[in-house]
Amino acid sequence: MLKPLFTKEEIDCAVKRLADSIEKDFDDEEILFVCLLKGSFMFLSDLIRSIKNPSRVDFMRVSSYGSAMKSKGEITITKDLEEDIEGKNVIIVEDIIDSGLTLKVIKEMLIKRRPKTLKICALLDKKACRVVEMEGDYVGLAIDDGFVVGYGIDYAEYYRNLPNICIVEEDSL
Repeated sequence: MLKPLFTKEEIDCAVKRLADSIEKDFDDEEILFVCLLKGSFMFLSDLIRSIKNPSRVDFMRVSSYGSAMKSKGEITITKDLEEDIEGKNVIIVEDIIDSGLTLKVIKEMLIKRRPKTLKICALLDKKACRVVEMEGDYVGLAIDDGFVVGYGIDYAEYYRNLPNICIVEEDSL
C-alpha cells in the first residue's frame, strides 16, 4: 500500500525554493548539474527549468539498493561523467540523502577532479537513516524513516511515474 507523503504541489514549491537559492548563490555563473540516475531525473528536469543560470547537465549512474528496500552498503558506479569538471561549478543532484554512503563516495571522487565548487542538492533528506556524516547544501524536504517512491524514485524500477511522493508500507509489496 502506498501512503501519500508529499503532493505534486508541495514538491513544486520545494523545487522552486531550491532553484531560487541556487540562483542567488551562483549569480549568473554557469553550473554543471550532475544527475545521479535513475531516481533524480524528474527532480533535475524540473529544477533546471526553474534556474536562469547557464546550465549544463551530465549523468552518473550509481547503485546502492538493487531491488531491496535498504541500502546494500556498497556503491557501484555503472556510468561515470562524460564531461571534465575541473574548474567548474558542480552541483550533484540526488533524489534522497539516506545513509549518506553514496554521496560520500561520489563527493570524494568528484573533489579529486578539482571542480571550482562542489555542492549537493537533494529533494529529500532522511536523517534518521544516516550512517556517515553527510549534509546537503540545498535540501527540499525532510522526511522521517520510511521507504518512499514516486517523482522518479522507485522500488524495483516501479512507481517512478507517480507525480507525488508516497511511503511504501513494507507488508504491501
